[in-house]
Amino acid sequence: MATNPEELPLVLILKPFPSIPSFQEKFSNKFRSLKGTDLSVPVSEFFRKECQSVKALVCGAKFALTKDILNCLPSLGCIVLTCVGLDNIDLDECRKRGIVIGNAGTVYSEDVADFAIGLLIDVLRGISSGHRFVRSGLWSINTEFPLGSKLSGKRVGILGLGSIGSEVAKRLEAFSCVISYTSRTKKPLNKETFHIINKDVMSALGKKGIIINVGRGALVDEKEMVRCLVQGEIGGAGLDVFEKEPYIPEELLEKDNIVLAPHVAVVTVESYSALHELIISNLEAFFSNKPLLSLVKYN
Repeated sequence: MATNPEELPLVLILKPFPSIPSFQEKFSNKFRSLKGTDLSVPVSEFFRKECQSVKALVCGAKFALTKDILNCLPSLGCIVLTCVGLDNIDLDECRKRGIVIGNAGTVYSEDVADFAIGLLIDVLRGISSGHRFVRSGLWSINTEFPLGSKLSGKRVGILGLGSIGSEVAKRLEAFSCVISYTSRTKKPLNKETFHIINKDVMSALGKKGIIINVGRGALVDEKEMVRCLVQGEIGGAGLDVFEKEPYIPEELLEKDNIVLAPHVAVVTVESYSALHELIISNLEAFFSNKPLLSLVKYN
């Protein structure tokens, strides 16, 4: 690596991601950063004028790396993602150009699994609704609180036994749950997984069934789920992701058997710290002509 700051490798940062001063200092000691969001010019113009020599970029899930954008980056050889999914990238174009991609790997897995179990317990035991019950003053006037249901021994199905699903299963084993799962090659949201949790699945869950979603909002047919919840055809839901974030159907806000979170299952000090280290390690590997630590095999 170069010691002269002007000779440090240039990295394009798209859509700032949460970081801490120690990461920023470590990053600036190893790389020069070019931040597209700092400029008011149109994105395409910025790319054409400022990014012709950029070989690596860092971005999150909310920035679409389309073919047109990639064509404005003729020197690009590496994309480092702050997310796991590849939904926002034109993979065919990356494949044609031999661009390597590193994602967030497994840095979020434990925290997301913890959150999924938290949502499940909350829905079953009514923790959030109990909190509202107490704060509203209902307890003080001896209003009865609805019965909950225990997690221990429950039958739980896991859609996708990847790194997160496996961590969820480990935690459920401690509750002596009966675990069923479906597993396949890891893929982003696509036409095969869109609304994979549909009317038939919800009918099979029945009136005591609960949906927990910490994956992608569109994996669940949200309109059908709302209908089932309102009509009591399924027992409840714990949701961290939604189809059209941040929009949430009003019906979901009105029921105590639904627990909602603003897409924060990954948001912990520990997961972000691990992500920061991974970003730097992936970039160092690329500029040293070594394999990325969390290389995505998409070919």
